[in-house]
Amino acid sequence: MVLANFDENLQKYAKLLVAKGINVQPGDWVKMTITVDQSPLARLVTKEAYTLGAEKVIVKWSDDEISKQHYLHQPVEVLTNIPEYEIQESEDHVLNHRVSRLSIVSSDPGLLNEVDPAKIAAYQKVAGKAFHAQRIATQNDDLKWTVAAAAGAGWAAQVFPDMKTSEEQVDALWDQIFKTCRVYSDDPIAAWDEHKKTLNEKAAKLNEIQFDALHYTAPGTDLTLGLPKNHIWASAESSNPKGEEFIANMPTEEVYTAPDTHRMEGVVRSTKPLSYAGTLIEGIEVHFKDGKIVDISAEKGNETIKKLVFDNEGGTGLGEVALVPDPSPISQSGITFFTTLFDENASNHLAIGAAYPTTIQGGTKMSQEELLEHGMNTSIVHVDFMIGSNKMDIDGIKQDGTIVPIFRNGDWAF
Repeated sequence: MVLANFDENLQKYAKLLVAKGINVQPGDWVKMTITVDQSPLARLVTKEAYTLGAEKVIVKWSDDEISKQHYLHQPVEVLTNIPEYEIQESEDHVLNHRVSRLSIVSSDPGLLNEVDPAKIAAYQKVAGKAFHAQRIATQNDDLKWTVAAAAGAGWAAQVFPDMKTSEEQVDALWDQIFKTCRVYSDDPIAAWDEHKKTLNEKAAKLNEIQFDALHYTAPGTDLTLGLPKNHIWASAESSNPKGEEFIANMPTEEVYTAPDTHRMEGVVRSTKPLSYAGTLIEGIEVHFKDGKIVDISAEKGNETIKKLVFDNEGGTGLGEVALVPDPSPISQSGITFFTTLFDENASNHLAIGAAYPTTIQGGTKMSQEELLEHGMNTSIVHVDFMIGSNKMDIDGIKQDGTIVPIFRNGDWAF
């Protein structure tokens, strides 16, 4: 590692994730998922969490190569046989301890490219059902959660293939993580407070107008999405039932809500690669009719994206519409990160699958059936794909048919 002041900045980053990301409070339980090669960050996060009064820190380790070998060699019936004790542990953490979850993304985006897509789809489907309680609690913001990143060698090689050494690649990726997460600021927490203020202003204006629908146009895209009555545009900061604030994604540049899954018509093309379940998917084209995805294809990863949509209940609906201006720092870096955490913050995006109940008034108190009645899609999956560019226009359509420009040439128009 030759990146200047790396140890100092890694310490600042760990403190930011704990103090601002999951906002650890005295007595909290914290669960961190992280790969073994990121142990220096894991140690710093653990120490910072205890410093802030955490009662217990749980670390769930993984290893990319071992995970790959599991997928390659375990029979489907073994791979998809999730032990009952793992399910019970997850439910105990959610229901009895409201464990704050910190997920550190660092894996090679194409780790499972050579694995049979059917095997990946089978595991994702079973895991989605098995860990239902954790998924619902996360979507409802019943617990604090943050997804952040660390620079893994395989991932860095994908992002910076022209650099000569792995060390240079990893350094370059850490540099981007620190930049986009505002770690280089004298006071990263204050910098995040200022950033969230800017995003909140956009969300407030959209909430005040309450558009009935959005119309997207761009090369290969002509899509109209209805919006549910009493929908809520949200941005960087969320709150748990205690009113404790947290940042779900670091970095984040989006303002988002849920579309009305019953009112979707047209076609949209992706503009950036999607890394889903260790598989790279590129050149996605989606056709909507009568409120459903009726056809989806991809130039790369076609079978995987089709199984995601058509083999999962609710997979033919959308759960999120997010607005991200093309001038955002991540977009202007010109870097494709091959991971949704970053690429979705460079581009307008949509999510296949479940809506967040927090994006409609009273949603967290609704049953799954009630959410669907209100136009909020329900599913065991939630997968973002990127559709924005500097050539995209978006119009808001009011209840009376009045059209208001929201985006022009990929940037805010109001």
